[in-house]
Amino acid sequence: MIRAMWTILLSNLACAAPASQLLAEGMAAQRRGNTTLALDRYSECLRRTPNNVECHWEIGWSYWTEGQWEQVVEHWRTVRTLDPNHSEVSKHLPKAEANLAGQQKLELLAQSAPDTVRPPIPEGRTVRIRAVGDIMLGTDFPGEGVHLPPDDGATLLDAVKGATADADLTFGNLEGPLCDTGTTRKCGEGGNCYAFRSPTRYGQYLKDAGFDMLSTANNHAGDFGDTCRDATEQTLSTLGIAFSGRPGTVATVDVQGVKVGMIGFHTNRNSHYVNDHDTAEKLVKSVAASHDLVIVSFHGGAEGSKALHVPDEMEMFYGEERGHLRVFAQRVVNAGADMVLGHGPHVPRGMQLIDGHLVAYSLGNFATYGRFNLSGHLGTAFILEVTVDHKGKLVSGKILPYRQVGEGVPRADADNTAVNLVRQLSEEDFGDSAPVIAQDGTFTAR
Repeated sequence: MIRAMWTILLSNLACAAPASQLLAEGMAAQRRGNTTLALDRYSECLRRTPNNVECHWEIGWSYWTEGQWEQVVEHWRTVRTLDPNHSEVSKHLPKAEANLAGQQKLELLAQSAPDTVRPPIPEGRTVRIRAVGDIMLGTDFPGEGVHLPPDDGATLLDAVKGATADADLTFGNLEGPLCDTGTTRKCGEGGNCYAFRSPTRYGQYLKDAGFDMLSTANNHAGDFGDTCRDATEQTLSTLGIAFSGRPGTVATVDVQGVKVGMIGFHTNRNSHYVNDHDTAEKLVKSVAASHDLVIVSFHGGAEGSKALHVPDEMEMFYGEERGHLRVFAQRVVNAGADMVLGHGPHVPRGMQLIDGHLVAYSLGNFATYGRFNLSGHLGTAFILEVTVDHKGKLVSGKILPYRQVGEGVPRADADNTAVNLVRQLSEEDFGDSAPVIAQDGTFTAR
């Protein structure tokens, strides 16, 4: 009886708590990872003070952690209405709105998907794909063009364009925006800060080098805000280069009647989110229903010269969850992905076959001029060639070894460093599920 009375008393005290206390309790609960309690506290705060800007703002962050984008947008739009000069809402609301739009598009795709998939690719038909890792052809920030390449970048890819263009389809990761305007909040006054912005005219160099599709899902895509993300997408669209990254975007390229789709994932919700495996599965299934082949690209994993191996756990880097990539790869292949291409660690990683489908966990740096550490294997580059059959399974492949020299100019590597490194890492990390990689870089399933 006494315990029941105390419970009622404590409940009444909680209901009587001022809004400031409810806000503080909600924030403390969210810091502990107790989103349910945080939402309860914020909701009570708003029940009592419907126009409380801070409770609207914080409940938005709690819904963000749950991926409940409709609620995030609802509350943050309220913040914008109540406080048009709020210091953060203009920065983060567009990201939430983009995620909501992507979620709604995904739902529409699922609803409009056909009962059966497209007719299969004819037996005996193959598609030859070449793929590279991180591309950043120079940045005009900071330093008024100090980090732009000689000849304004026109010759930067000369040594590789013959190889990159020699494929039915060529893929790469565009590490940063193509933009001539915009501002960054990432660096304050600049200095030794890693924010990238390549001139839009550099997009033509990628087109000339044969790139057909690019991932824009990475941690530099938003370095100069949505203005430059929009400019990047407009530039690529004008050049006829398909792209995927921002939630809801899917790259589609027709290869002589074979419809190939690519979805770009990243460890931030400003792109398709690599840590949300359930949504990733749904997206892959919806794209597979309308495409013959599906490529999944991800920018994930820890970074640096020590990040060569793929752990069987969630990777952490500077406190950020960078993906449980083995599980992610398995899930998207099960959902219908025919090939998985990773990048982000800035070094090569091993390769694995899952049910005959190739997973390359990191293609490393490829053409990253001026602002990247290229010592050791950070400068080891390669072009990955993969030929798949009518079921999207590996027929044959080849590692074409390169190395970035000087400030970041890709050149052929006669020492075959990438071949030997990827062979070693594949065998050490994946054993019998690794492909057999020969001395000349050719590989196939065991």
